[in-house]
Amino acid sequence: MRSQKFIIHTVLMISASLSMSFGQSRFDTLTKSLQGVYQRDSLPGLSVVLVNEKKIIYQQSFGYADIEQQIKYSTKSIQTIGSVSKTFAAIALMKAVELGYFDLDTEINTILPFKVVNPNAPDSQITVRQLANHTSGIVDNPALFYDTYQFDTTLAGYSPVAYAKLKKLGFNQRINDCSLARFLYDYLSEKGQYYTKQNFGLDAAGRSSSYSNIGSALAAYLVEIKSGMSYADFTRRYILRPLHMRHSSWFLNAKRLKRYARPYDDTFLSLPFYHLITYPDGGLRTNTADLSEYLMALLQGYQGKEKLLKKGSYTTMFTPQFSNESPPKGIRLINRNKGIFWNLYVNGTIGHDGDDPGVSSFLFFNPRTGLGGVFLSNTYIADKKSITDLLMHFTDIR
Repeated sequence: MRSQKFIIHTVLMISASLSMSFGQSRFDTLTKSLQGVYQRDSLPGLSVVLVNEKKIIYQQSFGYADIEQQIKYSTKSIQTIGSVSKTFAAIALMKAVELGYFDLDTEINTILPFKVVNPNAPDSQITVRQLANHTSGIVDNPALFYDTYQFDTTLAGYSPVAYAKLKKLGFNQRINDCSLARFLYDYLSEKGQYYTKQNFGLDAAGRSSSYSNIGSALAAYLVEIKSGMSYADFTRRYILRPLHMRHSSWFLNAKRLKRYARPYDDTFLSLPFYHLITYPDGGLRTNTADLSEYLMALLQGYQGKEKLLKKGSYTTMFTPQFSNESPPKGIRLINRNKGIFWNLYVNGTIGHDGDDPGVSSFLFFNPRTGLGGVFLSNTYIADKKSITDLLMHFTDIR
């Protein structure tokens, strides 16, 4: 007669096997669904990674980082991530608060070397918090903002047809490349060469919500001023190096060209590589392998482990900024609230998406299940919902 110990051991082994089979079945289903989206949306390349707080639990890539050279897209393919970069600004701001540079309710004109006054609401005072929740009254003037994209037509080949399409959309590079500090002065100071009332909203700070890339870049510039180092160096010291994100950086590097995913338009025509004058708002170059390390750190931080920030800083960063009773104009809390730069979705997920020419991205985590995910694609995807819904549904079940 078999011993009770043997029976228990056998039952446990069968249970573990069934659990692994169920898990693998779910992964296989996810891969098939992602393959379907990749083919239906005609994407050049796509990479997806899912994690828990300790490790990668799923990774899959499709298509090409470089179609012409037949280089496969992988978790190591590097590209810009658009506005997912703003989540790094959130970490940087909270680190700056921890270091005593300022607090979230500090008025920005007590920090800046020039005055920022909204000519449409001159008595309004702008705080760091309002930059971080997009209620500062600083807006992206479309007559100027798209010209901050700086295209490098010498680094690699590209399609003149695709580039011409971008120019018709307003990406004409009529602003000369310059430092972040110089551009912000020219855009926001009354004495700046790009200053105009159209760079500001009509309402006082805090009264209305208007998604602002330039306001986000200004928040990063505050960190530069108080730290005495560039924002790129600050994030390298306090985020990228601690997480061993060795393939992540803010600027184009010709030595890494073979690792870069080429950006493509919706007809598989290659765009020239580019960088952003306002780089903190969308210019981080990274891959899903490095972002998996970032995601794991976020999951650990949400649970109180102080790898990048103190526990209280994580709590503040993920606290809803707007009340249901009196939200600012322009935001619908039925869809999401805002943390410090982060989106707090009504389904409980925390994340951010990103879009730019030749770029789509989404990074998120589910605090309830302790799972998170990221996807990158080297083309602009007008509607990411088919991918984001798949990933959020998968991570909603543990």
